[in-house]
Amino acid sequence: MERKVFQLGDIVQMKKPHPCGSNEMEIIRMGMDIRIKCVGCKHSILVPRAKFEKNMKKVLRSVDSEVQPMSE
Repeated sequence: MERKVFQLGDIVQMKKPHPCGSNEMEIIRMGMDIRIKCVGCKHSILVPRAKFEKNMKKVLRSVDSEVQPMSE
């Protein structure tokens, strides 16, 4: 099974929606547990890493793709 790649600040799509109706979450803390914040209602949840990886569908917006290269 391929390991999912995500990092701090990414917006991810979860398999099940949050009670507010949104299934988009922002990763705001990483470690053994992952803290995610609902994009819809701004509620934050602390989830064990294994459960997060199981319930994450895909990365919608990555922090790397938003950073523009500096040109001089």
